[in-house]
Amino acid sequence: MSTKGPEVGTVAPDFALESAGGTVRLSDHRGRKVVLSFYNEDATPTCQQQTVSFKDEYGMLEDLGAQVLGISVDDLESHRRFVERLGGLPYPLLVDAGAEVAQRYGVADETGRRARNAVYVIDENGVVALKLVPYLPAKPEHFMAVFEAVGLE
Repeated sequence: MSTKGPEVGTVAPDFALESAGGTVRLSDHRGRKVVLSFYNEDATPTCQQQTVSFKDEYGMLEDLGAQVLGISVDDLESHRRFVERLGGLPYPLLVDAGAEVAQRYGVADETGRRARNAVYVIDENGVVALKLVPYLPAKPEHFMAVFEAVGLE
C-alpha cells in the first residue's frame, strides 16, 4: 500500500504531527538537518533498538546540527509510556494517526496502517539527503550512513 516516497535530491513533503510538546512541522526545522525515524510501534524490540540507538547518540547528532523526530502511529499515551520505559528521550515522538505521513514517505507497511522501520535525513533546505527503506538498526552501516548524511567525516 505504500507509495515510492520522495527520493534523494527531492524536496521532502511537509507534515504537521502531534507530540507531547504540541504540533511539530517538518518545515519548522528549515535551516537544520532532520533525521526522520519511522518505526512500526512503541512496544517492539526492533523499534526500541532503533529509538534507543538515536537516543544514545543524540548528543553527537545534535553537535552535527541534526534534530531527530521519531514517527509511529502510536498515540500520545503509548508514546508517554514508551519514553518512560526508556528512561526519557531527548527528542520528540510524533503521532502519525492513520499512517498518512508514512504513506507519503513510502514507508507504510502492506496494510497501510503502520510504518515500516525507515530513516530519512532531510538537509537544511528541506531536501532528502538520505533514504533508508528499510532501516535495520542492527546493521552498523545503516547507522553510519545516517551520521555521514548529517555531516560526520
